[in-house]
Amino acid sequence: MATITPTLMTGSGKRTLAMTTLSSSDTFAFAPHVNMILSLRNATAGALTPVIDGAGGTTVGVSGVGNVDVSAGYAVGSIAAGAAVTIPLDSIAQYLQGTIALTGGTGIIATLTRS
Repeated sequence: MATITPTLMTGSGKRTLAMTTLSSSDTFAFAPHVNMILSLRNATAGALTPVIDGAGGTTVGVSGVGNVDVSAGYAVGSIAAGAAVTIPLDSIAQYLQGTIALTGGTGIIATLTRS
C-alpha cells in the first residue's frame, strides 16, 4: 500500500512532481478547499478501472435529486492503456470521507497537487 504524496503548488517557479506507482490498494489524505487535483496515468498494457472510496461515505442528500449512495466509492471509469485522467477532488468530496482507499489501479502512475 502506497501513500500518494501531494506536491504543493504555492509560490513561484518549478516544482518536482511527486509520482506514485499504484499497487492493489493505495491511500491519500484529502483536504477540502485547497484545489487538490488527482491525476492518474495508465502506464500498463491494458485498461484499468480504479475506484476511490472513503470509508466514511454513506448517503448524501442532493438538492433536486434526493439521496445519493456514495458508500461504494467514486468509480473513475475505464482508463485505456497510455491514457490519463485528472479529477478535481473538491468535485467528489462526498466520496472522500474517512480513510481513503484507491483500488483497481495497479500500475497507474498517480500525482496529487494542491494549493
